[in-house]
Amino acid sequence: MGGATAAANAGHLTGFGSKGYRSYVLLTLTLTYTLNFIDRILISVVGRPIIDEFQLSNFQFGILSGFGFALFYTLLGIPIASFSERANRVKIIGVCIILWSLATVLCGFTVGFMTLLLARMAVGIGEAGCTPPANSLISDYYKPVSRPTALGIYSMGVTAGGMLAQIFGGSLLKFVSWREAFIFVGAPGILIGLLVLFTVKEPPRGYSDPPGTKKQEKAGIGEALKEIASKPTFWTMTAGATIVAFAGYGMIGFQPLFIQYAKGFSPGDTALIFMSVFALFGTIGTFLGGYLTEKGTKFSPTAACWVPGIGLLLAAPVQAYAYFTGNLTLMYVLMALGAILQYFYLSAQYNIAQAVVSVRARATSVAIMLFIANIIGYGGGPAVLGILADVFTAGYLDSSELAGQLSASCSLADPEMSETFRSVCLEAKAHGVRLANASATFLFAVGGICYLLAGLTYRRDSEIK
Repeated sequence: MGGATAAANAGHLTGFGSKGYRSYVLLTLTLTYTLNFIDRILISVVGRPIIDEFQLSNFQFGILSGFGFALFYTLLGIPIASFSERANRVKIIGVCIILWSLATVLCGFTVGFMTLLLARMAVGIGEAGCTPPANSLISDYYKPVSRPTALGIYSMGVTAGGMLAQIFGGSLLKFVSWREAFIFVGAPGILIGLLVLFTVKEPPRGYSDPPGTKKQEKAGIGEALKEIASKPTFWTMTAGATIVAFAGYGMIGFQPLFIQYAKGFSPGDTALIFMSVFALFGTIGTFLGGYLTEKGTKFSPTAACWVPGIGLLLAAPVQAYAYFTGNLTLMYVLMALGAILQYFYLSAQYNIAQAVVSVRARATSVAIMLFIANIIGYGGGPAVLGILADVFTAGYLDSSELAGQLSASCSLADPEMSETFRSVCLEAKAHGVRLANASATFLFAVGGICYLLAGLTYRRDSEIK
């Protein structure tokens, strides 16, 4: 169905389908995105027994959990998104859910590094077909004024998935093996994929856009790339999103280590008491960012840029101070508040990426933004923060009374280490991860400035008039 049908159905006033059905579709897609992140992050939660059984090096485990997954996930995102501009988006999402869920189950049957790597690659291939077509669907289900909130709800899947991965993964390991954890977490996704295929309708493209919006049903990847290249708002926003992802993905790995080294909590308690709660507040921040953008748009058409920009500028000092306060309660409050402010940007990146291109290029626009943010953020963030932590740890040791006797890789689990050496090693590691995390928070401010700069060209580039 074309533009005339969309106008005849007044989709720009009502959205596609009834309010109840739209809500059902949005919640189903949000559940899908949550599952996407649970399956993605689970390997980090159950990493220790995998390393022990397969006798993996840290480098090998890093390939499994980080850059290797991010590379395949991002490389396939753009061609799948381009295909979804012309094909049935619901079928793409449903099939991909089943694929990555089966691959997650297969992780539980692997026999070594290479087979687990192949299974993880399959997870990445499947997950690449989720977000771009899902964002495109949401934009056709919801009228422009309602999209920020809808995309904010959908984006909650990122932090909700991280929270549930911590809770489910940590809890399952108390009763079952890491192999069974993969099976139990992956299997339900097959049913969710079938639910999407048989209960979600494919709306006409551009159904909920205003009558004056340019509507073209199909575009090849070359055409879409040419259109996106002409929009400076997209590139300024993508720079901000990438910088924030770089810092955020790095801190996901090193924030728990700071809590363990500096505050003395066990890995299990860190996951349940701290990280799952911070993920919950991040989920609230994701929703709140979309909600504030929707309300702010009534007064300012550039709210999609300044809401996340201000949130990130505030998050930087709040998060940074949390690493230097000696008060545990204050640290907890500041990290929770920082998580809320930090995640104002998450729905905005999808909202802006789609608003500045025509209907034909929305999924491709989201895929390119995610490609850049994931390949640099997911792939590089943890590695660079690890290097920084090692440098700061080594510097602390070089200035200590044990200079030359301990290295940055000193092991707290070494049974032959004296208490004096162990104490200095712990202090050095706490110092290293504290400064690495604090350095990363500076990037939130840089990302916030990028979002504010995007606001300077947003009105000119927007396709939603």
